[in-house]
Amino acid sequence: MTTSGLVIKNTGSWYLVKTGNGEIVECKIKGNFRLKGIRSTNPIAVGDRVKIEINKEGSAFITEIEERKNYIIRKASNLSKESHILASNIDLAMLIVTVNYPETNLTFIDRFLATAEAYRIPVKIVINKIDLYNKDDKELADGICHLYSTIGYDCHQISGKTGEGMDTIRNILEGKITLLSGNSGVGKSTIINTLLPELNLKTGTISESHHKGMHTTTFSEMFELPGGGYVIDTPGIKGFGTIDFNPEEVAHFFPEIFKISHNCRFNNCTHRHEPGCAVLEALKNHYISESRYNSYLSIINDSTEGKYRTGY
Repeated sequence: MTTSGLVIKNTGSWYLVKTGNGEIVECKIKGNFRLKGIRSTNPIAVGDRVKIEINKEGSAFITEIEERKNYIIRKASNLSKESHILASNIDLAMLIVTVNYPETNLTFIDRFLATAEAYRIPVKIVINKIDLYNKDDKELADGICHLYSTIGYDCHQISGKTGEGMDTIRNILEGKITLLSGNSGVGKSTIINTLLPELNLKTGTISESHHKGMHTTTFSEMFELPGGGYVIDTPGIKGFGTIDFNPEEVAHFFPEIFKISHNCRFNNCTHRHEPGCAVLEALKNHYISESRYNSYLSIINDSTEGKYRTGY
């Protein structure tokens, strides 16, 4: 029997597929299933629409993947040239960050945003754990919100633990397929538990010595929301390695740099040393933030030198 369905969980060796009638089927990939043009560690991703073949003895195989609307991808963490697809066919990415317990590096945020821009996926930034913040932390959170909202990214401050701000998050998520992403320890599982208490997902602890999160989610999984839509929980990621960026195109994925770059003297300006560069002038006059510009340079360095820096 052949039917189609939605991949709701990927464990690396098998997949859970939800069929049109709501049945959950455990599937493997048939043969050497590889997608053309994408060198990926996971040929099938959560969010994929697939065709499956169910045999008489009950075993099921994914035989075909339908064309993706979009997907978001990062460099695989094993330093290879392969990529890892976080999720596909998504309406929104919600990047969960924390200014402390643990601290999210701004370069990580910018790399995620640039990748989402490249794959045309809207992003909202959510600063979590505001219940734990002292005065300095709160000022930093306000500063981050101001920076990114000025560029054009919606930014929200919440506490997944106490529920503060969660009604806004529920409204945003309703009816959409949303990817939740962020460093380990920023509270993605706590947020999902607040949205869907019956799941009772395992939540992690923060390493006391390093203030870094411990991995709790090991596989991507999709959960249906009561008001319609899905959230996709992904494993916490330490670094966000960008992949296949052409150095000349990196500015396109930083909206404020791209906008100002139209005033540069040269069409092929890299905004690093050229005379008549409007971006460098804007940087000098604080119209472009130094942290964003440094993130822009870090991606160009990765693209030109083939590096993957895990320290972010």
